[in-house]
Amino acid sequence: MILLLISLLLLLPYVMLIIYYRQSWLELKEYNVPEDQIRKNATLISVIISARNEEKNIGSCIASIIKQTYPANLFEVLIVDDYSVDSTAAIANSFNQKNIRLIKLSDFTANVNLNSYKKKAIETAIDLAKGNLIVTTDADCIVKPEWLKTIASYYEESGAVFIAAPVVYANVSATESISKKFFKIFQSLDFMALQGITGASVYKRIHNMCNGANLAYEKKVFYEVNGFEGIDNIASGDDMLLMHKIQKIYPGKIRYLKSANVIVQTQQSETVKDFINQRIRWASKADRYPDIKITAVLFLVYFLNAWICFIAVYSIFCAEDYYLLLLLVTVKTAVEVFFLFPVTKFFDKQKLLWWFIPSQPFHIIYTLIAGWLGKFGSYTWKERKVK
Repeated sequence: MILLLISLLLLLPYVMLIIYYRQSWLELKEYNVPEDQIRKNATLISVIISARNEEKNIGSCIASIIKQTYPANLFEVLIVDDYSVDSTAAIANSFNQKNIRLIKLSDFTANVNLNSYKKKAIETAIDLAKGNLIVTTDADCIVKPEWLKTIASYYEESGAVFIAAPVVYANVSATESISKKFFKIFQSLDFMALQGITGASVYKRIHNMCNGANLAYEKKVFYEVNGFEGIDNIASGDDMLLMHKIQKIYPGKIRYLKSANVIVQTQQSETVKDFINQRIRWASKADRYPDIKITAVLFLVYFLNAWICFIAVYSIFCAEDYYLLLLLVTVKTAVEVFFLFPVTKFFDKQKLLWWFIPSQPFHIIYTLIAGWLGKFGSYTWKERKVK
């Protein structure tokens, strides 16, 4: 009886939360740039990309940015080379565009002890940026032609000082092996769930989430909150931790831009090791958020998955309690599919939902591992080991 009670105490709040996220996502209207909009004060944008050993991706990333429909005289691209030892800097320099600039982080951090190179790279670029709106993305991302035009329009209309926007993983190649395809689709579904929660939570102001691959914020606001001061000792968190700092001063001016035109495409991890390292890095900030609501959500998710693992082991020895495992997994899977359907529809990836049920055990296990190691372990990021 006590096992059933604990199961319900964890499962019911989770179900209600996921249904609330779904309803909130559906309420969040998609934004389209008005055709008759006339900008009296066009926004000058500085796109910032921190790149370390990204020779395979940086060229495609920059090429997608320079194809913007937004006027070239109204945006610049600042690529910060973070001590790359490959051809990243040379490729970035090969673009003969007036509004593209390469910055060497090494020119600004000689003999400086850093724990967060990415934050320092972004901070350095912001100091040199001409734009009043900072837009960040990653070197392995591809953006759409209407990306900056839509962001600028939404920024000018909404009055937001911080804008989170959607990110999605690239389509999986048909030539991939079944195991590789499953691994990448698993990542895509997991990531879309996070994106749906991000949009819903920011819209309803429940708690704040975002991804640094697609962010926009005012340069002056970055300085108002003293940039990354106070969080610069944490290797990651250039997105969410900054978002929480800004939210304290501008609680009503944080927005999520739900628009197909601003979806940024990024790459899945190629190996299980890289994937686990990424998720450990994300989980490592769980106890650093000042917002107790997001901490409570993270703990609920973690303990529900931990409890399912416990019941799975327990039912091996007590087969009569196997129904608890069946109850937990069935209800959890059903409510998550219910939530994911409109989210995958927005990203035009509904077909991936067929893979969701077989991926459920892996999701439960990785959540348990990443959550634990995020608190008590270490991870490797950009060939640097972080504790």
